[in-house]
Amino acid sequence: MQPEPPKILLTGATGFVGGRLLNSLLERGFTLKCMVRSTERFLRIFPRFDRRRIVEADLLRPASLAGALEGVELVYYLVHSMGGRNLDDAETFAERDRRAAVNFTLAAESAGIRRVIYLSGLGELADNLSRHLASRQEVARILKTGTFKLTLLRAASIIGAGGAPFEMLRYLVERFPVLLAPRWIDTRCQPIDIKDAIAYLIGCMEKPETAGAEFDIGGPEVITYRRLMKIYARVRRLKRIIVSIPFLTPGISSKGVSLFSPVPSGVTFPLLEGLRNEVICRENRIREIIPLKPTSLEDSICNALHETGEGPGKLEPGESCFLT
Repeated sequence: MQPEPPKILLTGATGFVGGRLLNSLLERGFTLKCMVRSTERFLRIFPRFDRRRIVEADLLRPASLAGALEGVELVYYLVHSMGGRNLDDAETFAERDRRAAVNFTLAAESAGIRRVIYLSGLGELADNLSRHLASRQEVARILKTGTFKLTLLRAASIIGAGGAPFEMLRYLVERFPVLLAPRWIDTRCQPIDIKDAIAYLIGCMEKPETAGAEFDIGGPEVITYRRLMKIYARVRRLKRIIVSIPFLTPGISSKGVSLFSPVPSGVTFPLLEGLRNEVICRENRIREIIPLKPTSLEDSICNALHETGEGPGKLEPGESCFLT
């Protein structure tokens, strides 16, 4: 006899990962409620979601959290401030994430939450982590202090339409025949497809043995960012020249990226700063517990382009983006 599915609360449902996870959980028949700051904004994105299962709360307002956590057994913690519209916002995101994690941990303990699943970032502490990656790991350390069982997933760049890493890649490679890049262009990384990341998030909920455990998740290929750009160009049949410019800083680069893409500088700066850190899986135990065929980078990019709503690289229905 199958055990009863847990009562789920999803935080960060309007984000890139959270929105995909919400749709996947609903498609699989799970019942859940969402913690949001604005019901009306949430319903503009998910108009068919049951209003009765929406709870307004703010992780920066501790008094608002008890109602959201009432009757919940498992929480997906997918809240990341990242940055804002400008570089000044990027300077304060770590403090917001720290306060949110502390408030949530205390409230979850009081509510008797049994499990929390948190999606963090890859990167070794000894590698002089960027503020973005260090903040992700600090949030993980705070959540570990809770009495609930924490499942920690660590991922590098997640490839999918609407995600900031992919949108930066798309606009840059599409618009510039010659790409001027900082030194981090040759840093190694291990991107993962958004559908694979969602499969791991749901799989961890369904596999009791993942409770209290930590896992690295990544795609099938370890590559450099230079190689990632070249793969995108090849998938799109574009000829691109990539030149490394050592004196380019994350601040200068983020302003340039924001001029030619919809991703604001407050988001691009922490992302670009983090690209100096190697982010690859140090272990692959998750593949034994949750077996799946990892999506290739070519397929990830092609799938993302088919889902792209507007802008450069948008494909018409039925149009192929593969070289044969």
